[in-house]
Amino acid sequence: MAQLHELVTPGSIRLNVRARDWREAVRVAGKLLTNAGAGTPGYTDAMIENVRDHGPAIVIAPGFAFAHAQAPALVKHTGMAWVRLKKPVNFGSDVNDPVVLIAALASAGSTEHIQAMRQLVSVVGNEFTRTRLESAVDVEEFLSVLGRVDKR
Repeated sequence: MAQLHELVTPGSIRLNVRARDWREAVRVAGKLLTNAGAGTPGYTDAMIENVRDHGPAIVIAPGFAFAHAQAPALVKHTGMAWVRLKKPVNFGSDVNDPVVLIAALASAGSTEHIQAMRQLVSVVGNEFTRTRLESAVDVEEFLSVLGRVDKR
């Protein structure tokens, strides 16, 4: 099973992104998945549609959104992208807005990403780790924080 840091490449992380709203923020994450060869432009649309249809349930922790969709036909291989926003945006969550960190998952199968999801829960549930991701000065430091999560 894939580890969290194995699903992320330096090219699938963007820091200090400017986005006008949650749609634009999710589009940036989706474009990173597409550029990494994991998703397709249609998968990005499916992630946005997921939020439109189900509301801000993807905002799963303070300042953190987990963008995804149930659309395996639009996924080329399992991968993950991370976006850190320069200025937080609202998704409509009464509890966890505004969002500054977005992790987007494109999953080609039902099981290969389970270990990475366990590790993602560690990131989301640990305020210290989230703070380190929010303050990482560059992509290498961001990846280093994710790599340490794998070793817990």
